[in-house]
Amino acid sequence: MPTPTATQDHVNNPSATAPGAASLLGLGPGSTLVPSEHAGRRVIAKFFRAVGDPTRLLLLEFLLGAEQTVGDCVEYVGLAQSRVSSHLACLADCGFVTSRRDGRFTRYQVTDSRVVELVSLARGLAADNAAALAACTRIDT
Repeated sequence: MPTPTATQDHVNNPSATAPGAASLLGLGPGSTLVPSEHAGRRVIAKFFRAVGDPTRLLLLEFLLGAEQTVGDCVEYVGLAQSRVSSHLACLADCGFVTSRRDGRFTRYQVTDSRVVELVSLARGLAADNAAALAACTRIDT
């Protein structure tokens, strides 16, 4: 019987980590990048959906620089205040930004430095794969 390849093993065991991936991230032997249980995978997928919206991504980049009011965000993205507030609420609910009341204003900011790393990594990966992403017809933009 032939030995399964890494790809076949991944199909048979979806929680199997790509060879060497866990060690690159400093995870211990037998660790997986994606949780083996369905609930854990759903949380990670939800994380990517939160940052996968173009408006939320634009807001995240805007909020990396400094604390901003909702009005500042509306002016920056050029959408109605209600839509911007909804996107900001999503980012806050998912833990990407924090908000604080300042009189009659609500101010938002990114408080986790890993968000800077995430956005930077995403920009680099997107740039490196721009042609493939542009040609991809399986995901709507």
